[in-house]
Amino acid sequence: MADYSLALSDSEIERYRLMAAAAEHRERDLWTTAGAVPGARIADVGCGPGAIAVRLAGKAAPDGAVWAIDRDADALAVASELAARAGVPVHTAIGSADATGLAAGTFDLVMLRHVLAHNGGREQTIVDHLATLARPGGGTVFLADIDASSFRLRGAPPEFDELDERYREMHRRRGNDLTVGTRLDELLTAAGLEIVAFEGHINVITPPPGMRGPAWAARDTLLAEGLATPDDLARWDDAFKRTEHAASGLRFFAAHFVAIGRRA
Repeated sequence: MADYSLALSDSEIERYRLMAAAAEHRERDLWTTAGAVPGARIADVGCGPGAIAVRLAGKAAPDGAVWAIDRDADALAVASELAARAGVPVHTAIGSADATGLAAGTFDLVMLRHVLAHNGGREQTIVDHLATLARPGGGTVFLADIDASSFRLRGAPPEFDELDERYREMHRRRGNDLTVGTRLDELLTAAGLEIVAFEGHINVITPPPGMRGPAWAARDTLLAEGLATPDDLARWDDAFKRTEHAASGLRFFAAHFVAIGRRA
């Protein structure tokens, strides 16, 4: 499976929390339709630092719980801390999106967000595995992902375009599909699930100072893979700092898609 390229930092964790808040606000009814209700058993696969898992656990409380799965032990440690602060039941375990280690056929809802775009060539294998985790007779798989061809950062310094192109080149070399959000329904159908919903919208995010998006979060990977130099990173950092100091009205725009498939 392809390696995940984004490193966790305080600003990156905050980005996850902002995204989770926006997702719950926009998708609240879809979460309920998919089974995020009191008493539910929910799996959050590729959970990262657990921002979504904590919110799902709040929906499942008091008698349900969330199992949060990720390959990154550091991310799981953050997820456990966030869950403890919120006082909600989240069980964490190391696993991959196509081999979670979870018991088959036992979950009311299996959620996977922003993972498929980082696993080019493995998308169907991953969704097929998730489908096996859903409870027969109504369990669901909920997918969320992007169409990065829509990404814009208004008010960004010119250097951002250079950083963004290096980031996209990294994904091209890995065979990743940054438009995978547009075919979530096809992946669910091929996994034998009935499509319950397939929707898309544009996220508009005002990033706080220090939050520079996924391309910047992948800077260490760009450096390791020869797509950037230390001088590049310093130059990009300086450009972002100038922009943030100028309070120039940065806005992220990105197309986002969600789809729900139900197991018979």
